[in-house]
Amino acid sequence: MDNISRKAKKITLTLFGGQSLASAAFIGAVTLNSILGAKLGGSASWAGVPSAVYQLGGAGAAFLWGFIMDAIGRRGGLVTGLVLGVFGSALAVWAVASSNLAGFLASMLLMGIANAAVTLGRFAAAEVHAPEARGRAISNVVVGGTIGAVAGPLLVAPSGQLVSNYGLDELSGPYTASLALFAIAALIIFIGLRPDPRELGREIARLYPEATPSHGDRRSIPKIFKQPAVIVAVLAMVLGQMVMVMVMVITALHMRNHQHGLGQVSLVISAHTVGMFAFSIISGRLADHWGRGPVILIGASTLLLACLAAPLSPQVLPLAISLFLLGLGWNFCFVGGSALLADQLSPAERARSQGFNDLLVGFAGALASLSSGLIFAAVGFGIMAAIGAVFTLIPLAVTGLWHWRRQPGPQAI
Repeated sequence: MDNISRKAKKITLTLFGGQSLASAAFIGAVTLNSILGAKLGGSASWAGVPSAVYQLGGAGAAFLWGFIMDAIGRRGGLVTGLVLGVFGSALAVWAVASSNLAGFLASMLLMGIANAAVTLGRFAAAEVHAPEARGRAISNVVVGGTIGAVAGPLLVAPSGQLVSNYGLDELSGPYTASLALFAIAALIIFIGLRPDPRELGREIARLYPEATPSHGDRRSIPKIFKQPAVIVAVLAMVLGQMVMVMVMVITALHMRNHQHGLGQVSLVISAHTVGMFAFSIISGRLADHWGRGPVILIGASTLLLACLAAPLSPQVLPLAISLFLLGLGWNFCFVGGSALLADQLSPAERARSQGFNDLLVGFAGALASLSSGLIFAAVGFGIMAAIGAVFTLIPLAVTGLWHWRRQPGPQAI
């Protein structure tokens, strides 16, 4: 058992390292997406399109990554995804330099596909831990995004200055930095993710048969996703993602319209991403200690507060606080929902079910990103945030109803 525990810690640490670097790469890149969408597309209505393509790429690939990781392992799938991120970043640098909208959207597609693979890493951490430690395991990987939360946006201005010294558009700087970060992350995962979490997860399932769902034959996706606990988990992640993306992706353009510079934009986005990742350790431990339901309820309530506060002032400090709360609410929904979903699945059901869940999350994010630009162009930031507030009421109500009605049992964590 001690040997398994050591392997699990090594795997989690490796996933943490890969997540940290990849998160910095993704966040640094997407910080300027709305600005570049409006610039390359010629109007504010294009602002949400790059992030929508990014989200669609992730959504379309998430289910497929589940099958790929079942076939070649979690390590092979993660490395392949990160390599695609390298190619996507290189394409983005070229597209920005040549003012090529189609090329930039293609780069976002590749980076979205890469992100779908990296995001599934949280489930790889969960499957190598005992059921009562899954929330913490997921949070320990997600907290790797804290480094990206701080470093990603803060790379925007210096990387832009660096590339401008070589005659390139300063907006291509973050994508140059992303290229290097993806490459290093791929190397870390390739070297360090041994044994493959898939194999260790099977050992864990044999050690805890009483806490591992057993349904005879592997259930179909529709049957799994009809279960009340699964519905709650999916709604928490899907609508949490939708609300977070809807407000976050347009904030940079909203600030640009109020004459804020890149440094101020990156500061607000950094506050947002700190909220997304820095408190993962707390949310994971609360999910194990209090239960998944209460953590999701806290997350949905915080998202509601963030949506109501975001339009109150265009100044940097109020926006930073609102966007921090937006990230924090997303984190509680994401960690609590991920842990709740992991509780419901047998080893044979994990990769494809988790991939299908992330497909839904990605499509929700894509819809929110595309809609945010259109809504912002039509009626402004305030109405868009109010729509996000309405959507937060759904997971709030459904999770509350499920939490108070459910019967105590081994999976009611």
